[in-house]
Amino acid sequence: MIALDKSSPVPLWAQLAEILRAKLNQGEISSKFPTEEELVNQYGVSRHTVREALRSLQQQGLLERQQGKGTFVVHPRFEQPLKGFYSLAFTLADQGIEERSIVRILDRRECGVAGWALELSADSRCIYIERQRYAGDEPIALDRSWLPEHTAAPLLDADLTSGSLYDHLARECGVVLNGGMERIWPVVPDQQDAELLQLPPGDAAFFLERITRSDGMVIEFRHSLVRGDRYQFVVEWPSIPLPHSQRVPFTVSIP
Repeated sequence: MIALDKSSPVPLWAQLAEILRAKLNQGEISSKFPTEEELVNQYGVSRHTVREALRSLQQQGLLERQQGKGTFVVHPRFEQPLKGFYSLAFTLADQGIEERSIVRILDRRECGVAGWALELSADSRCIYIERQRYAGDEPIALDRSWLPEHTAAPLLDADLTSGSLYDHLARECGVVLNGGMERIWPVVPDQQDAELLQLPPGDAAFFLERITRSDGMVIEFRHSLVRGDRYQFVVEWPSIPLPHSQRVPFTVSIP
């Protein structure tokens, strides 16, 4: 155990906060946080020092204190920049998180209502893929994808338990995606999906509806549910327009 240095100019509460933050980052504390009394006895400091350290960690969004229940670890959210095309597998890999999937369904079927999005008739044949996506040992998303059979049939023999579906499309089907659109809105999942995502009843998730294209042709129609407590979308603007009152007027002269 790392000891506190009482001769250091750094306040004891700040030293304790840094030690506890390191334990959180290393996964040594994963769910229920030690009580104030346990921290007082473990580190030989006053209750005031412990409370200041916990207050600092709470302000950083690392802990949640619930009256009468104790202190709990707040798991960080995975950030997804919305700068263009993206993939959950790429996002997790960029953040050093192991990504894997459980393939719940992989079959041929009629497109049905998905046909409109794929620009096919309802009785056309599709490849349907349903995957339960994991970040480490924790479920993070449910993906349900419909793809035209004539394009995606090789995926029936592919190992889809890891990696991006778009990597598999490129490797097994020779299809590279270069366009698409997506809509995102909050929903409360039904009981079955909430259990698959390990979400408490009533907790919200993001619902994503995506259409991807290759040279104008629709390749995939997807519905995804993503845990709202572990995922967030980030948008960056290259520039921000001035308010109307601050804009400099100009004159266009037409000969």
